Amino acid sequence: MVIKVFLASSSGSTAIKKKQQDVVGFLEALKVDYTQLDIACNEENRMWMRQNVPEEKKPANGIPLPPQIFNENGYCGDYETFFDAKEDNMVYAFLGLPPPPGSKEAELADEEHIVENGTHAEEANTEENPDDSIVPEEERNGNDEATEGETVGDEAPAEEDQLVEETDEAQEEEEEEQEEEDLQSEEEEELRQLEEEEEAEVQEEEETE
Repeated sequence: MVIKVFLASSSGSTAIKKKQQDVVGFLEALKVDYTQLDIACNEENRMWMRQNVPEEKKPANGIPLPPQIFNENGYCGDYETFFDAKEDNMVYAFLGLPPPPGSKEAELADEEHIVENGTHAEEANTEENPDDSIVPEEERNGNDEATEGETVGDEAPAEEDQLVEETDEAQEEEEEEQEEEDLQSEEEEELRQLEEEEEAEVQEEEETE
């Protein structure tokens, strides 16, 4: 399988040049065999690239810009998807290549494989031993009795907790009632004082007249 990188050797865009250099430099660092195909000097390369980039991957104007990466005739992606794969240590998967032993991507693949095997093993054990969940009637009865005994023992603390809660609620209600009574007493005392003051004022006025 040959990795094809479509580039524009005479591009006037600094951004495109940088992206092309990033892709090529990273592939060389990984020692991945690839072929550069220039679309600036070769019309066939340019037409092939445009025709084989999937429609959903093309920009709004319909003209994909380099760099574009292929594995043989299979489309891998553009610079953005390549960069994302590089950040996630998934470049070989992005290129459709097996990761070399000892690489970070190979270690991640091994970890996923172990997890999958472990999961399958657990499921297999469950299927192979379906009778493990069947308990003999004698043991079941014994367990039921023990469970009943535990339940009876567990009910007492629950009842005590309920009694404590009810007692607390009753105390709270009594305190609230006492507060209301105190407020009423204070209001009544204030009213009585006001009435006395008014009566005293009336008497003074009468005496003055």
